[in-house]
Amino acid sequence: MLWDLDGTLVDSAPYHWIAWRDTLAGEGRPVQPGDFAATFGKRNDEILHQLFGPEIALDWIERVSEAKEQAYRRLLRERGLEAAPGALGWLARLHAERWKQALASSAPRPNIDAVFEALSLERYLDAVVSADEVGRGKPDPAIFLEAARRLGLPPARCVVVEDAPAGLEAARRAGMPSVGVLSAHHPSLQADVVVASLDQLPQGAFSDLLARRTA
Repeated sequence: MLWDLDGTLVDSAPYHWIAWRDTLAGEGRPVQPGDFAATFGKRNDEILHQLFGPEIALDWIERVSEAKEQAYRRLLRERGLEAAPGALGWLARLHAERWKQALASSAPRPNIDAVFEALSLERYLDAVVSADEVGRGKPDPAIFLEAARRLGLPPARCVVVEDAPAGLEAARRAGMPSVGVLSAHHPSLQADVVVASLDQLPQGAFSDLLARRTA
């Protein structure tokens, strides 16, 4: 099992939006929530290029990205964080059934660690991969292929769970079956299975997906 983090296992989108809004306002670049609808699941440099064009300076991207992530982590510490509906139940169930599980997230590693501090998700995971480690963000499949490698599994034996089109496209390119989790940002998705929330997945959903691929 390969899990995305933001929007899939945790409902962190509001914190990310507030952090982006406040950070960019400080830079004299006001933005609206809709500006980010197509950017969820991507790395910060890709988000900023998409919003402000390819010519923006690398040092500005790095400075703004760091300020935004510090703001996000501050919000997380001050306000707490909740797991998405059904997320903890599935992580615990699959762990008990001895499924290998990895986190494959576009988030920087300090953000991942902050979520772990809040919810202790790492107890269920056999590997953690951030996009920073592979140098390419979703929809490039590199992060999922590296997660599969660390689990010692072929891509076709890994199921990806994602909430964003970029992540689901990365799964498709990696040759992995996928589950799409809908949200207000993405009310429709293209995946092998699409659900409104993880607690709506039938009990045998992941086994059925793998059986379909090997049939």
